[in-house]
Amino acid sequence: MSGPRRLLAGLGEGPLQDALGGPALIDRVIRSGLRGRGGGGFPTGRKLEAVARHRRPVVVANGCEGEPESAKDALLLARRPHLLIDGAVLAAGAVGAREALVCVSAANAAGAAAVRAALGERRDRVAVHLHAVPERYVASEESALARHLDGGPALPASGPRPYARGLLVQNVETLAHVALVARHGSRWFRELGTPGDPGSALVTVGGAVRRPGVFEIALGTPLPDLLVAAGPEDRVRAVLLGGYGGTWVPGDARLALTRHGASAALGAGVVCVLPERACGICETAAVLDYLAGESARQCGPCTFGLRAIAGRLTQLSHGRAPARTLGQLRRWAADVEGRGACRHPDGAVRLLRSALVTFAEEADRHERGECGHGSTVLRVPATRREAA
Repeated sequence: MSGPRRLLAGLGEGPLQDALGGPALIDRVIRSGLRGRGGGGFPTGRKLEAVARHRRPVVVANGCEGEPESAKDALLLARRPHLLIDGAVLAAGAVGAREALVCVSAANAAGAAAVRAALGERRDRVAVHLHAVPERYVASEESALARHLDGGPALPASGPRPYARGLLVQNVETLAHVALVARHGSRWFRELGTPGDPGSALVTVGGAVRRPGVFEIALGTPLPDLLVAAGPEDRVRAVLLGGYGGTWVPGDARLALTRHGASAALGAGVVCVLPERACGICETAAVLDYLAGESARQCGPCTFGLRAIAGRLTQLSHGRAPARTLGQLRRWAADVEGRGACRHPDGAVRLLRSALVTFAEEADRHERGECGHGSTVLRVPATRREAA
């Protein structure tokens, strides 16, 4: 697959100069159809419009990238810092902000160093600052980031979304696209992708492939085409789309990759290949255990519900689950969904449900105690065990 070269073209080049700025940029972004690249896929132009109504707006470039399987934002921070800073500065000019923050995970020293060096080479009218955010899965959620910037913990918060109170939180890839739309226009942006999902997107491809890494694709690209480009090491059993809060799909699925599709949404921009030799139930159990450990501990469905689901799925993966475990997991998933203080438990439930469908035969064998595979493919970090 010969992919587009927009965000990844000319790595390391300096800041853009010939770009449309000011309030006119909002209309250009709306006409481009650009959606957020951080996971939610919210229309970028609508966010810009909402924030522009506030008296003292602030732009936040979100480069925290809490998703363990993703590396796209780290690549942009390290290799194209000027482009994402351009996007932040242009967005600030469009909404009337005097300040922009580039937020980076405290664990990403290379990304922070690249942004710091780029800022030292610039003289922008908008004050741009670098801000370190604690390393945590939920810290990159926009309300968690807003809460942290207000002096609180980097945990999701209830109430109005940050843009409703003048805080424009945009993923760094989204802002990089804003910079390119400002320079080349909305019609140019729409030359790639589909009418309903235009443009290109960065995708981190990992798992059992010979050529792992960050790929730039036109939205609407068939999943099989991307897999061929990455070179699977073995027959593909299944593919994880969107990251740990995403979905498992069968390895032979012929889906078009989009930002907000029902079954093939890229979410955090992750495509992870599971080979035939691996066990999807064991892989999912490891992820659910991690997600339960990363709970914000702010509500019962997340604190207790995810912990119970993860514990029972781990028992199932080891062949030690009680009778009728699969039915119980489905009931618990229904009890948790939509009842959390944030969307963290919903993402975990989405992954669980997709696993019980995609790996239905394996799940039945595990319930009979017949499967003995272990988790060997996904790079699941150590779980966080904090007091509730």
